[in-house]
Order: sequence, then structure tokens, then C-alpha cells
Amino acid sequence: MNVVDPHQLETHEFFRGMQPGHLELLAETARFVAVPAGHRFFREGSGADRFWAIESGQVGLDLLVPGRGHVVVETFGRGTVLGWSWLFPPRIWRFGAVAMMPIKALEFDAAQVLIQCAANPALGYELTSRFTALILDRLQATRFRLLDVYAHPSQMP
Repeated sequence: MNVVDPHQLETHEFFRGMQPGHLELLAETARFVAVPAGHRFFREGSGADRFWAIESGQVGLDLLVPGRGHVVVETFGRGTVLGWSWLFPPRIWRFGAVAMMPIKALEFDAAQVLIQCAANPALGYELTSRFTALILDRLQATRFRLLDVYAHPSQMP
């Protein structure tokens, strides 16, 4: 695994303000990746063993809908993180994810991150707090989308 410079992590919105020692530990678990549009990061139901800090491009979260195929339910890009299912047993993806355009990202080995967190509980707490905030933001965004759908029932699928 090519080791990432910790200073590169601190420029990413998700890691901004994190202690330098924590950034160093996380950098040891990361590598740079570039993927083309259409690349599938993961499928719903498969094992969750990594996460990505998106530096450029756009990712679509999708669900496999019988009779409709993969339906994108949310998109996001630069400055956010893809994947949190690795944090919670049974560590399987709840959605799928596909690159909507070329992506540059930092990819983290979740097993190595979990080892670092077990050895350094302050890092574990910091990451859990940041991922919890991310989850809450995404839940709030889902709530707003649902309110919009029900406010316009003629546009419901």
C-alpha cells in the first residue's frame, strides 16, 4: 500500500482539524485511487472492508429495485466520505455505489483502521464522532427528499 502524506488528509474536509497523530495513523492505512466513470465501488449486501475520502468527481449511492435495476438515491462528491458500513457488524454494504464521473479519492483499508482505533481509543472516538455527524447529515438530507416527494404526490414513482 502506498503511504499517503498525513498533510494530504488534513486538506480533506472530513479530516480537517483532526490531531496530527491521528492523521499519521490514518495515512498509514490509505492509498490514492483514480477510477473511471461507471466503476462500481461496492454492491448492496457485499462485505464492507474499506471507505473512500472523495477528492474529485461524483458518486451515486444506489439500490437494486426489482424491475427497475440500480436506482440512484443520492449523489455526492468532493469533500465527503463514501462508506460507513465497515464500522458496524455485520460489516456489509446497505447500498451500492457507482462513480457517476471519474473519481480521485483516498481509499482506506477498514481492517487496518479498526486495528488503529482499537490501539488508540481517542482515534476511534474521533472517527466515530465524525462518521456519526456524516450519517446524521445524510439522514437529514433523506428526510428533506421525502418531504419533497410527499409534497408533490403527482411526481411519485
